[in-house]
Amino acid sequence: MDLRWPSLSHLSAYVAALERGWTPDNERGRAAAQDELVRIELSPSNFVASLVDLEGAGGPVQLPDGSLVPRLPGYRKWIWDGTFCGSINLRWQPDGGALPWYCLGHVGYSVVPWRQRRGYATQALALMLDEARERGLAHVELTTDGANLASQRVIHANGGALLGEEAKPAAFRGGTLLRFRIALA
Repeated sequence: MDLRWPSLSHLSAYVAALERGWTPDNERGRAAAQDELVRIELSPSNFVASLVDLEGAGGPVQLPDGSLVPRLPGYRKWIWDGTFCGSINLRWQPDGGALPWYCLGHVGYSVVPWRQRRGYATQALALMLDEARERGLAHVELTTDGANLASQRVIHANGGALLGEEAKPAAFRGGTLLRFRIALA
């Protein structure tokens, strides 16, 4: 398993996962997958290019309630084992400061259901932590729903420490989440 930069040569495997019901966005779910399929159909090359935005210069990000917020610098990589297995992304503040209220964590990941329970999320997070270190981050924060035990195991396996439980911002349609921190120094 490795992490790959999104590319046109691998886009068909990504599309197949979206069409099969997988979504890269745990908060927006199927709506996010449908949005991505539309964007891919309009311009595959623009879609692939949009997944790497090191300056945060792209358009706004849509939250689950439909509101739009400024994009942070970041990028998405694809989890690959000969075919598409999921995605993982890294976001940060340009000055290295705290994330804004609408960004639930520095790292987010999602493995396609038919490739889960193989340790891919754990490995992908470990690789992404190396990249976060290279970007000069002292730590990363990740959040997950309290019922998502698999994600909690992934975070703990990578040195995550629970900071506590908190309410999700209203734009995320309520509920609670667990916040973890992984020190990188």
